This record gives sequence, structure tokens and C-alpha cells, in this order.
Amino acid sequence: MSVLPERDAVAGLGALGSPTRLRLFRLLVRAGEPGAKVTDLVRLMATPASTLSHHLLALTRAGLVRQERRGREVICTADYARVAALAAYLTDSCCVGLDGADPRD
Repeated sequence: MSVLPERDAVAGLGALGSPTRLRLFRLLVRAGEPGAKVTDLVRLMATPASTLSHHLLALTRAGLVRQERRGREVICTADYARVAALAAYLTDSCCVGLDGADPRD
């Protein structure tokens, strides 16, 4: 598992910084590898399709969600490798102490 560059970590955390996007992302995590149809997400989130599309775009641009067209449906899936890399970024230097620490690391 690779650790993300800082700019990618900022993008991922920023995308999750909206309560709606966080709820949406958690739904996709619950859906697992099969993912979820956009139409199901609209129903479960009780959000207009255009609003949901905006939130999905933010998550996709941050690399946290993948979208695949299957016939007429669009299937969304959480990108678990990217999420693992984001978690690794956050915990990369866990418990090493503050001596000589640089906040940019």
C-alpha cells in the first residue's frame, strides 16, 4: 500500500469534508465491491439526481469513487486502495514522537 502525496490526501479529505459526501461515501463502502447504481443512491440519499451527481463528481475527482457504465446504469464503487492509502498517509508516522518533527512530513 502506498502513501499518498500530500496534495492527494488534501483532495481526499476535502471531498469527505461535506456531510452529504461523507454519507454518500459510507453508503458506497457498505455496498462493497459490487458497488451501487446511481438510481439506488438517489433513492437512499433522498437527494435530487443533479445534487447527487455533483457530490459523486467531487468524490470521483478526489479518487475515492470509481464509476462504470453498465448498459443504462452507472455503477459507483468506493476505491478501497485509495482509501487505504489515505489512511496510511494519516498514520504514516504514528507514535514516533515529536523530537525533530517537521509539520510538513
